[in-house]
Order: sequence, then structure tokens, then C-alpha cells
Amino acid sequence: MIQGIFYARFLPQEGTKIVAQSPPGCIVATTYTPHLKPPLVDFDIIQEYIIPRKAFFNRFMTVNSPDNKYSILGFPVSIPNERYHRNEFIFNFGLVVESDVDQIPYERLVRRLAVTFAEMERQHGYLSSDGRSDDGRRPIESLLEIIKEDLNNYGECMIPVDDANTLNMKLFPYHPPPAPVRGWHVPVSKMKLADIVDPTWDLTLQKIIPHIDGVNDVRRIAWLADVSLPLTQIALQHLLYYDTILLLDMFFFGSCYAPRPGIHDFIANRDGLVDECAGYVCINTPIPVPNSSAAASTVGDGSKDAVDTGNGVGRQSPQQQQVSNYQLIKLMTTFCVGRSVMEWIKLHQDAGFDVLRYIDVRRLVQFGVIKGLLYRVHKYVVSKRVLEALATGRRVLRGGDDDEEDTLLRYADGCHSFDQIITEQNMTDGEIMKKLKSLEPGDRTVFYR
Repeated sequence: MIQGIFYARFLPQEGTKIVAQSPPGCIVATTYTPHLKPPLVDFDIIQEYIIPRKAFFNRFMTVNSPDNKYSILGFPVSIPNERYHRNEFIFNFGLVVESDVDQIPYERLVRRLAVTFAEMERQHGYLSSDGRSDDGRRPIESLLEIIKEDLNNYGECMIPVDDANTLNMKLFPYHPPPAPVRGWHVPVSKMKLADIVDPTWDLTLQKIIPHIDGVNDVRRIAWLADVSLPLTQIALQHLLYYDTILLLDMFFFGSCYAPRPGIHDFIANRDGLVDECAGYVCINTPIPVPNSSAAASTVGDGSKDAVDTGNGVGRQSPQQQQVSNYQLIKLMTTFCVGRSVMEWIKLHQDAGFDVLRYIDVRRLVQFGVIKGLLYRVHKYVVSKRVLEALATGRRVLRGGDDDEEDTLLRYADGCHSFDQIITEQNMTDGEIMKKLKSLEPGDRTVFYR
């Protein structure tokens, strides 16, 4: 949000002077605003940067206040002409924003202000007239006030300055460059793309969107859509750039997941997180409530954890219950490093709760990763021979007859996860481990991180 906007000018007799500002008193205090808040910045300290030396003219500048609370964005302009005193007219339009906000969208606004008013000054001396003209021009003070209010409230402004000029500006959000899309990533849609796609969209996007279901990886989407993998990756990068999808890792029952610090919010059910999880991961199969005699005998074996004894919404009868919040929390918090999803399922089945019957395990893991409750523990392999070859500059490949094994050695530098090997070599986890066992004894090390 724009905290203040100002127009400064260099006067030969007075030096740097704030001619107009909005809100009043945001840069320098005035005799007409003694009751307002103190200025946002100390003008005496920063005035040498409002109108800087000539080397900084016609350049975008950012200056932080001494307390590092605000940033001043400016674009000082110098217009040489013999009609001005000292043959030069120097001015600057600046914005004051909080120092921790993204300044990239505001840079375009500052440049637009400087270029527009510089051109108006060259045409008919709009700025140098100091409001003395009576040809219907809007005063600079009112212009700055309208610009600030419209940009803060609507993100754009269209202000007629006079009969020949209109000031049009729009505050565009800045999207950072998207992360690379790999063949082993799984795109998950954040909106119903099928409802908004139309025939004018890119042909590649139209072909791949029906296959984005949160299960198919990028390589499989390319195969199902009959599109080359590079084109699929570029199309998904466009969707990622506009924050319409997110990328997850492939789901395997042999994968490991571990809790993040955000798991504390899930345990406390902050903002109804557990209830949201229940609606996303629970299978509609109801859990039968045991009779009183059976319930008394199952108090200590953990099977009663899955029974919600409260009045749950959507419960069809007293004999049908959904998975309780306690059981969902117990499921989420028992993920840990070194325990695969399959071992996690067996752990709860041995405790008396049939996870696969009542929970969509893939959705539970996906929910935990998206909400920042879990993270994937990736699997890597390192070969001493490969590291030694890389350190000495020798060839990594052995040059033997087994090309498949030599190809696999390329991934044994600790930088390529098993997901990448599975995707690029069309091998299962078991086949990779079998091939790695053919290496020299003690040369192979598999680790998780």
C-alpha cells in the first residue's frame, strides 16, 4: 500500500523543496497541518537523495529511511532547456511504501509518473507554471491525492489532467519466475481449470488440463495428452506462473514422510484444519459402532480411537460414525523419518484400525504436504567411485558392456533422487536397488534427506 506520494523540485534559491504531497505532512510538516501525525521520514536526512547528483538523473532510485521502516521510490528527471533558470528543470515524483513490501510493482508506477509529467512539461510547461495557468488544468496537489487513493483502493487510476492529457496507471502484481517443472513432479490444480478453459487457449494447455488430477505425474500427463514432454513442462510452467497449480512429489507406498513444525496447528485444530482434512481424506464407508459389551472390551486396544461419539454432521444412523478428529491427528503425527507409508499402514492395522478402509492414504499425505504439515523424505544414492571420478575429472562411466548399469551410475552422485531415476529410466524402486547391488561391495550408500 502507498503510504505517501510527493512531487519535489529543485529551486536555485531554496534547493530541494517538496511542492506537493499526499497525505498532507507525510514528508514535511506544514503550517496548515499542525494537528496531523509527524512526517513518515526525516526530510532533512533524505533530501540529498530526493534530488541527487546528476549521475543519478533519469534513473530509478530506492532510499530507505534511517529506521528502515519506509522506502522512498523515485525517478529524478532533468530537462535541459534555455528557458529555465540555470538552463535546467529538475524534479522528482516519489512514492513512500513500507520497506518490507514488494517494490517491483511500484517501480513501473514511478517511471510512468516521471515520464508522463516530463513530457507534459516539455509540451506546455505544466510543472514549471506552478499552477499559475488558468486553462482548466487540475492542480498537482489534487492529482497526487487522487492517484494515491485510486491505486490503494482499486489498483488503477485514469485521471484527466487537461483537455489533451490523461494519466492512466495500473498496479500489476509481480509474479516471480516459476520453478522448473520436472518429469517426476505431480501438478495439483488450485481451481477448476476445466470450467474456465476456452477454445482461444493454447492448444497444449487444452490437451493437458483434462489430465491434471493430482495423481498423474508430468511425464504421464504428456503421454496421455499425446504432447511432447518439453511442451508439457512449458505449459505447466505458465499455469505455475499464474499460481493456478502447485507441484508435489510422486506418491509411493514405499516413500517416507516426516512432520513439519506446522503439525502443531493441526493438533490444535487451528482454523478447523482437522475438520477440513476429514472432508478431504475420509472414505464414505462408515465405521460401525460396537455394542456396549464389545466397546467395554476394546477400551485398551486402540480400536475405539476411530469412533466419534459426538453428534457428527452427516452421520446416517447411530450405527454409522466417521473417523474422529483424534484418530486423524494420530494418523498424521505418526509419520516419521525411516518409516515408509506401507510400514505406517501396518502400524495402525496392528493397532486395530484398518486405514485403507476408511482413509484415502494418498489424499492424507497430499493434504499434509500442501498444508505444510509433512515433507517428503527423498531417497538418494552415492557411489564412492563416482565421487572420486568427479573430483579427479575422470570419466564416470566404466565403459563396459553393461550400458544400463553405466547409465545408472550417472545418478550415483547424491544429487539425483530416486523419483528422477524412476521417471527417466522407467524402473521401479526395487529394480534400481537390484542394479545398485551389482556395484562393488561397500561402494554404494543409500541415504534419505
